[in-house]
Amino acid sequence: MATSFPPPQPTFNPAHPAGGNPQTVDVNAQYYGWEWEYVFQVIMGCFVFLIIPGIGLLYGGMARRKSALAMIFQSLLVMAVVTFQWTFWGFTLAFSRTGGPFIGDMSNFGMINTLAAPSWGSTVLPDIVFAFYELMFAACATMIVVGGSFERGRVLPSIIFGFCWVTVCYCPIAYWTWNANGWLYIFGALDFAGGGPVHISSGAAALAYALVLGKRSRYGEKHVYKPHNVTIVFLGTTLIWFGWFGFNGGSALNASVRGMVAIWNTNLAASMGVIGWTMFHYAFRGRKFTVIGACEGAIAGLVGITPAAGYVTVWYAAAIGFITAIVICLFEKLNEWLRIDDGLEVFKLHGIGGMVGAFLTGIFATAQISALDGIPTIVHGAVDGNGIQIARQLAEIAAIFSWSFVMSVIMLMILKFIPGMHLRVSDDVEEIGLDLDQFDDEVVGEWGNYDTEDGHDRRGSTIHGVPVAAPASAHVETGSDMTPVNEEDREHKLAKAEH
Repeated sequence: MATSFPPPQPTFNPAHPAGGNPQTVDVNAQYYGWEWEYVFQVIMGCFVFLIIPGIGLLYGGMARRKSALAMIFQSLLVMAVVTFQWTFWGFTLAFSRTGGPFIGDMSNFGMINTLAAPSWGSTVLPDIVFAFYELMFAACATMIVVGGSFERGRVLPSIIFGFCWVTVCYCPIAYWTWNANGWLYIFGALDFAGGGPVHISSGAAALAYALVLGKRSRYGEKHVYKPHNVTIVFLGTTLIWFGWFGFNGGSALNASVRGMVAIWNTNLAASMGVIGWTMFHYAFRGRKFTVIGACEGAIAGLVGITPAAGYVTVWYAAAIGFITAIVICLFEKLNEWLRIDDGLEVFKLHGIGGMVGAFLTGIFATAQISALDGIPTIVHGAVDGNGIQIARQLAEIAAIFSWSFVMSVIMLMILKFIPGMHLRVSDDVEEIGLDLDQFDDEVVGEWGNYDTEDGHDRRGSTIHGVPVAAPASAHVETGSDMTPVNEEDREHKLAKAEH
């Protein structure tokens, strides 16, 4: 029997919203010849997953050693909590087929009828694959948000806020932007992979978090700004960069040439971000290189290209990565200008970076790239003569930032005044570190110092493995050259270990 290739694409049947009864029909049959499409999409989703622990490592390395675990731990907890939220009602709020212009309805509540039917995002992807892929975006955005709690926010309220934020802010914004019924989608705003729902919204929420929490107790002292482990920052950035290939490359929702261009643009923009940041720092900051700066440059490029990756040519992508990095560099003193303590610079990198990327998308979007998905998708930016697209992008930026910031402040203020739900640790806890206060382990544990031969726990008398006060019977401490260490040196070492 003769067959055609490619076979006809699956079509959604409202009479069988779950894709059919698998006990009576083969629900896989509709995808024969298209299996590689949804396999590709699942692989892209697995790539995106790596961004979440990557952010945890990035944040943990940027923190002082005594509070690093709080950030690393939350990357796992955020993934777990958002997965539950997405399964419970997140997916239906953001991607149900029916709903008004603002938010989805409960037609897919608890993943009802989310199985084998062709998804609205792409008919070659079953609903369950589409839901899995979009879950990773929700988790990434939420992990970015919790960076606002840096070194002074309690973990439990942070996670509760994350659950509330992804429900009240992320899901509606994702619905506006990507759902065919959403008002921004109908309005014509362009966002290929999440410049608005992921970056602008999370940056605004992190800004709100920093404002509500207030500054760290010793903010302004030089040691507060020193990352405890640059290597971990580098490793986290590498995972984020790798994961972003799936973040942007999979956002075409098919394995088309457009997705491949998005992957190329992602790598190019990140590379230009590194170049731009490094050049700026070397030229204006004492002619020295910085690994932290290079990592921030890579993330700036990735953030900037996110809304544009599937809309722009490769050289426009290079320009977006470079411009975004330079603009963010120019906001180096943003914390001072706003009088806030955004220690991880979440708002600067993701909020402002996302705004720059969204604005430049309106300038550089071109139909010669968007049509590569084979559908074809035809969109025009200012370079194609459609200058009004810039105004649409500005409207998107204003709407998303305003909603996320205002709703985040409201939710945080409500949590702040709930008995027992203190957003911030005490000054004493901040001084010894979140890890000793809220965890049973450390980044680098020296447990031999915690248990004495008589079985007594000395954890309370140590700070990260360093005794607070030497026992009276202790031998004279010596340096590496076997010379005695005086009391002044001892106090200096202890102070350094604390911070």
